[in-house]
Amino acid sequence: MASPVHLNALRAFEASARHQSFSAAAEELKVTPAAVGQLVRTLEQWLGTPLFYRSSSGKARLIATEAAERSLSDIKAGFERLALGVERMRENSPSGVLTVTVSPAFAAKWLLPRIERFHAAWPSTDLRLDTQLKAVDFLTQRIDIGVRYGSGHWPGLVAEKLMDEEIYPVCSPLLKDARLQTPAELGDETLIHDLSMDGHAGFATWDTWLQAAGVRNVSTKRGMKINNSAAVLQAAIDRQGIALARSVMVKDDLAAGRVVRLFPDVQFTSPLAYYVVYRPESVNFPRLKAFRDWLFEEASS
Repeated sequence: MASPVHLNALRAFEASARHQSFSAAAEELKVTPAAVGQLVRTLEQWLGTPLFYRSSSGKARLIATEAAERSLSDIKAGFERLALGVERMRENSPSGVLTVTVSPAFAAKWLLPRIERFHAAWPSTDLRLDTQLKAVDFLTQRIDIGVRYGSGHWPGLVAEKLMDEEIYPVCSPLLKDARLQTPAELGDETLIHDLSMDGHAGFATWDTWLQAAGVRNVSTKRGMKINNSAAVLQAAIDRQGIALARSVMVKDDLAAGRVVRLFPDVQFTSPLAYYVVYRPESVNFPRLKAFRDWLFEEASS
């Protein structure tokens, strides 16, 4: 039977094999590459067999041996069952931590302005927010639930649509020009571009919005480019130009009068939407269920 030390070594081996890199495994496990390498060597000594082919330069990606490769699915399944067992033990606890993953912009513009209402309803639940743009592995990074923006398909996760989204131009009330009467005149303005999901199929750009508005031959190459949706809106608030806003993100700024919507007669709904995502085996955990239900209540209010 594996000791606690060997369980840590198995985790280091599984992450290294999945990433084909000690460095990437170390980043995931929040330790140093040297520590990961030492854990894998400890496991190899315990088993009496090498687990990776190693190049003389040390720079090539890690390649698992045939025996190691055959064991990976069982080891991964074992860790999944262990994680589920731990969740089962604490699922009825009246207090504890719920780890939530959202993008930095969604946290800043939608979640955080509302989160006090969740704390008031569930004061014994402590939220830990994981804010990053790239998708995370819910199991290995111990994520309970999240909100993702996309087409609704993430392998291994339940995805429930939370909110659709409209796309439209906004600017500071102090910048709004009475002479700007039609979308075709946007070619003469400073456009603020959202690059937070640049290249993602379906993510709205100035070109797609102008096409929906029936406008052709307007250059959109000029302007300010920002890879954070919250910063895009802040630039518009600060009179840096006209932003292509996402309605979920800009809702509070519109209500407060920090920005105004341009051309409200042009309707464009994004093909992407916001989804609540979680592992299917976690669906009945009380804290997760409470947060999921609260998200839908907030989205519908």
